Amino acid sequence: MLAYDVVVVGAGGAGMMAALSASEDESLKVACISKIFPTRSHTGAAQGGINAAMGYRDSTDSPEKHFKDTVKGSDFLADQDAVEFFTTKMPEVISELDYYGVPFSRDGNGNIAQRPFGGASSPRTCYSADKTGHVILHSIYEQCLKKEVDFFDEWFLLSLVVEDSSFTGLVVMNIKTGEIVPIKAKSVVIATGGFGRIYWNRTTNALNMTGDGTAACFNIGIPLKDPEFVQFHPTGLASTGVLLSEACRGEGGYLLNKDGERFMARYAPEKMELGPRDLVSRSIETEIKEGRGFGEGMDSYVLMDLRHLGKKKIMERLPQVRELAMEFEGVDMLEEPVPIRPSCHYMMGGIHVINPETLSTQIEGIHAAGECACVSLHGANRLGGNSVADVVLFGKYAGIGARETAHRRSYGSETKLNQEAQVWNKKFETIRNKKTGKNIVDIRNKMAQTMWDNVGIFRKEEEMATALKEINQLIKDYKDTYIGDPAVRYNMAFVNYVEIGNLLDLAKGVVMAALNRKESRGSHSRGDYQTRDDANFLAHTLVHKRENDDYELEYIQVKITKYQPEERKY
Repeated sequence: MLAYDVVVVGAGGAGMMAALSASEDESLKVACISKIFPTRSHTGAAQGGINAAMGYRDSTDSPEKHFKDTVKGSDFLADQDAVEFFTTKMPEVISELDYYGVPFSRDGNGNIAQRPFGGASSPRTCYSADKTGHVILHSIYEQCLKKEVDFFDEWFLLSLVVEDSSFTGLVVMNIKTGEIVPIKAKSVVIATGGFGRIYWNRTTNALNMTGDGTAACFNIGIPLKDPEFVQFHPTGLASTGVLLSEACRGEGGYLLNKDGERFMARYAPEKMELGPRDLVSRSIETEIKEGRGFGEGMDSYVLMDLRHLGKKKIMERLPQVRELAMEFEGVDMLEEPVPIRPSCHYMMGGIHVINPETLSTQIEGIHAAGECACVSLHGANRLGGNSVADVVLFGKYAGIGARETAHRRSYGSETKLNQEAQVWNKKFETIRNKKTGKNIVDIRNKMAQTMWDNVGIFRKEEEMATALKEINQLIKDYKDTYIGDPAVRYNMAFVNYVEIGNLLDLAKGVVMAALNRKESRGSHSRGDYQTRDDANFLAHTLVHKRENDDYELEYIQVKITKYQPEERKY
């Protein structure tokens, strides 16, 4: 049986920063498990930048201003102890990344360049053209190799094993061979990213963003925190949902309706296109609903116009964005505006983390960081540039926390771990050889359609009740599905089968939490409860999955330290 002091699941920005931090202690054996090659992880899709109050472009900027902007952006649902820890520590993390060799863009003085982003009171988003996540990912990977982290590429998390409320190990599949492997560990960091694929094609997320770590934690009793808060990015490409970075608006792009109006003047007259993402997304959808968009139904869109920026600026600061628009929409932004529409982008909710400085959960030995976790830094709405910052900073501290946990703990019993591996071996054999049943792709497509139609940017009681009924039926149908692939090696149909099961469990959590939050706050916008209700809902939702698969809701207090809730205006 494989044995490690610290196992990190996920090799994006959070996972590799955790592995790197844990490996700083050379007495520990550290492994990083990823279902894809590490530098292909989804952090590589982060284009626009990473927030830190460096004060290079605006000397009046400070961690305190970053703190206030983040709390306001969160619609006052962020835990302010977590936010203050984050904004205070971010400048030193940027300096670390610089030291690791991240090729940041530079200003005329040789300092790291910074650009304005939505919801920020100063231009504090550090960047590397429009490939910021990509270059950070590569730089951290090199550092992990230097520290001799053991990478298990194309290995897939199946479940976590807990005995007497204490973590003992995990069960994973080697996708290449089909072997199901138990791994004992003293501590684990879950860093598996978000689960935007509950909306399938209406998301900017990669195909592998299926919430595997979040579901594994949920299934062993760690609650989901605030899953109803789903961020829709205003500028997904109209036909595919592929992301066009907020850097487009940060550099001065305009949003236009079919009448050629810069319609954001109606919704955020001061910030215009640089309003927070929830506000800009709703504004676009309102324009479309009121007949000022282009196209019909699901194919409707508005335009983003960057032509006035000029060729030099676009080629220097937005080269990848231009390539994406050309490849997926057949539009060259140097010559014509690009069709865009909001697309599911980010999950503010996730694994309930109880300590923002160690990223620990309620189960001893389990830590979580990045989009899969809810610290809660982002509250009801994340600001652009705060997610790459979130993954590197909390990834780092999750690694430190897991390292300390590994020193405190010894290996647990192997008995339950071996039993869990046998359960998965039997399941793999049964599903491979099953010849009839419900079609897994149909189940996936129905899930996506009901989530987009009923639990999207605008929400109402009746529609969400319909979604809950349909998701419950799909969970039943899933129990009688077949995959049509008897292969042992590289059985991607089985991987997909497990992923869809994870998404269905999480989708139900999203719907139930959204249905029960009878207010509008941040990204959660209800037509039947249009105002924020601090008296009843200034609280985090916790969704528990009980042993009989029943779901229960609980509410816990938001941690408010400095900034009292007020009306959020831009």
